[in-house]
Amino acid sequence: MRLFVGLGNPGAKYARNRHNIGFMAVDAIAADHGFGPWRAKFQGQMAEGVLAGEKVVLLKPETFMNLSGQSVGAAARFYKLGAAEVTVFHDELDLAPGKLRVKTGGGHAGHNGLRSIQSHLGADYMRVRLGIGHPGHKDRVTHYVLQDFAKADEAWLDDLLRGIADGAPWLAEGKPDRFQNAVAQRMAPARPANPKPAPKPVPDTAPGPGTVPDDPAPTDDAARSPLQRLVDKFR
Repeated sequence: MRLFVGLGNPGAKYARNRHNIGFMAVDAIAADHGFGPWRAKFQGQMAEGVLAGEKVVLLKPETFMNLSGQSVGAAARFYKLGAAEVTVFHDELDLAPGKLRVKTGGGHAGHNGLRSIQSHLGADYMRVRLGIGHPGHKDRVTHYVLQDFAKADEAWLDDLLRGIADGAPWLAEGKPDRFQNAVAQRMAPARPANPKPAPKPVPDTAPGPGTVPDDPAPTDDAARSPLQRLVDKFR
């Protein structure tokens, strides 16, 4: 059994925020793989389904980001899951928009949602880091993550979420490399080989009907008779 957690803040006000990309990720998995309806439990919203023959519970904590660990800890205890069975989808400032990386363990890098989870679960869970880019200065981070994605982000965001849904069964099987490959294929699909260009037609140099051929090249002056050379002088 696996617990997939998407991080974000509850309510329509935050729904399209950069900080809510974790919610968007688990929503995409639920929609694409026919999970059951979302229902309130563990101080959040949860849905159940099956991926690659493995039971998976999706969880969106509604405690607000800074207290996400309360919800995740309650779910993990209820299902008797260790950190190794938990995967957390979260926004990542240190990755360019649209980039995705998977890692297990490590620090929280100042992410308050991860900080809270680690206080309840320890650090040895899997993280799916979803790049949103950095605003350039730490003083602008809070405002930046609580802003909606821009119009220019919509294309890559849609591809990323579709890729996450495509690859989710690999995560359930514990194969993060294959999951990342599935996302990469959706983000940059293979292009068909370019067809060979048609050979250029060889121009037809034969004169067409009614065409007057060019004057033949003049013959060597030495081969002309004295009379011909005399006539040439008066032309």
